[in-house]
Amino acid sequence: MNAKWYGTEREELRFRPIFEFTNQGSLRYIWSMKDLVIKSYGDLSFHRTIGELIRIHSENQEDVREVAKGLVDWAGVRKMADLGCGYGWFEEALGTGFDLMLGIDCLASNGTGFLSAAQRVAKTARFANLQLPCPIDVESNYFDLVIAAYSMYFFPDILPEAKRILRPGGTLLIITHSAGMLEEGEEFFDFSNLREVINNFSAENGERALRQYFTDVSAVDYHNSLVFNKDDGDALAKYIDFKREFISKDISPIVVKVKLLYELETRGIMRFNKNDRVFVVHK
Repeated sequence: MNAKWYGTEREELRFRPIFEFTNQGSLRYIWSMKDLVIKSYGDLSFHRTIGELIRIHSENQEDVREVAKGLVDWAGVRKMADLGCGYGWFEEALGTGFDLMLGIDCLASNGTGFLSAAQRVAKTARFANLQLPCPIDVESNYFDLVIAAYSMYFFPDILPEAKRILRPGGTLLIITHSAGMLEEGEEFFDFSNLREVINNFSAENGERALRQYFTDVSAVDYHNSLVFNKDDGDALAKYIDFKREFISKDISPIVVKVKLLYELETRGIMRFNKNDRVFVVHK
């Protein structure tokens, strides 16, 4: 697999094929996950719409990015890598002053959005269209900050490589979901396959995974709920549609939508666990 590059100074960072990094069982899982991610996040306009929907219906109106930013000593951060960068959601909340910003994502279509956000805050911005986990062929101890915002559960095997490319004293910043996010839906349905994805790296087990490679690990909880009132049926339907590819591994998304909309109409209000945890790791 050849990496598709966007940006400048392409020769400085090179990537080896994923086939050198995984066994065949892991490889099948990775490509299955890539298919899910592409189907779920490929519509960038809809992805942004859902982001705004989550903001509107969040009980906690503090931006989780601001919480995460407050945990980093930005004075020493000049070179940053974003693993599973998406369209540059985290970068949109950053100030200027970076020398280099690299985004890695399996969706090539995210390149334009990421570079637009990164070029605003960094002297050099680059995007690599790659499926993680894979080796990043850059010298060790290279980045001051490595982040993974709502993505580590897709590729937890990247942790040793994240450690390698992070400089001594550098920071690994991870935002992830709580395993409790499925509790309300599991009142009615068995989401075993979806739970398996979340359990790859969650608020509850993330520290255990991190301590296999790091000793300086701390975390801050971000408590939140998504709240839908009786008149918010359209918004709830869109939220379920956004999760449909993952839901479909367990049950028809149409069945889930009909049932939850019925419950919303009957109860008049529905709340969904949206608790997250921000892990701060120092090398």
